[in-house]
Amino acid sequence: MDFGLSEEQEMLKTSARDFLQKECPKKLVRQLDESDEGYSPELWRKMAELGWMGLPFPEKYGGGGGSFLDLVVLLEAMGYNVVPGPFFSTVVLGGMTILAAGNEGQKKGLLSEVANGKLILSLALTEPSVKYDDASSVKTTAIARDGKYVINGTKLFVQDANVADYILCVAKTKATGKPENGVTIFLVDSKAPGIKYTLLKTLARDKQCEVVFDNVSVSQENIVGGLNRGWQIIQDILQKAVVAKCAEMVGGAQAALDMAVAYAKERVQFNRPIGSFQAIQHYCANMVSDVDGSRFVTYKAAWKVSEGLPATMDVAIAKAWTGAAYSRVTLLAHQIFGAVGFTMDHDMHLYYRRAKAGEIMFGDGAFQRAIVARELGL
Repeated sequence: MDFGLSEEQEMLKTSARDFLQKECPKKLVRQLDESDEGYSPELWRKMAELGWMGLPFPEKYGGGGGSFLDLVVLLEAMGYNVVPGPFFSTVVLGGMTILAAGNEGQKKGLLSEVANGKLILSLALTEPSVKYDDASSVKTTAIARDGKYVINGTKLFVQDANVADYILCVAKTKATGKPENGVTIFLVDSKAPGIKYTLLKTLARDKQCEVVFDNVSVSQENIVGGLNRGWQIIQDILQKAVVAKCAEMVGGAQAALDMAVAYAKERVQFNRPIGSFQAIQHYCANMVSDVDGSRFVTYKAAWKVSEGLPATMDVAIAKAWTGAAYSRVTLLAHQIFGAVGFTMDHDMHLYYRRAKAGEIMFGDGAFQRAIVARELGL
């Protein structure tokens, strides 16, 4: 069995790490964490010039023609460098949705703009219940009126809505016995009258928003994927989003491991490197096991998704394991560094905060294990 990356994927991973180490130092990460925008337009432009924004989109839409697995490789490198910004919301949540369900006009008009870095997208799905698997949790409504649809409701944890050009809003358009048969996705101009944004304070300091839609009018042409056909599209995209988030977490866990091992080799106590003590050695061994295990289950799920194979159980396993493993790795790394690792001047907290946020995003371990149990017929 060959578990290695292709030559092109290895080059992508290496070049991405080298680029981000130079162009996205931790000083910039801290600055963007504290800013309201959360991203650097200059860095965004450079990433677009490298073809990252269009990597998973076909060449006819201005993309690079890469696979979903290629995107996962890139996201691992971005997670290694804790890159802030709307890449995930634009490419994974927004762009992949349009690629999967948009009509030809939407694909040509929007994906090329995403690929060249001129368009930022966001997905407005979750509401106060924060459920990902229940269509009845969608309370935001879109009512047909005079040839258009009027959207009303509140969405929570909408990533990067504050800087997005368009928001893909998931709304209820039909009351049915089966809620999943009455959900529609709308492409909404973020500057449309009636939209209000409020940045939420989050542990990871990522830019998640409360978005209120108050009589926001959109045309029928802005429906993505067909009327009342949005729920299955969202479920398919969430599967990709879960794997993509796992890839980010694998990269972050690898970085935390590398930092901790390097420190254990150079930090001297009692006239010897602390890495020579059994307790520290066991910490590092446990971290390696978590990182390698996370990478295996993540790439297995990513390969299946990329190939269009059934992957529900694999995706749930990857998220349940990787989310908890990333938190364990960063916590052990903190213990290896000791007190200095807990200071805001140290880089480790950047990874720990993202680990805790990633652990619950798109469903925590309990949520994912319930999916695995269901797939087992339990």
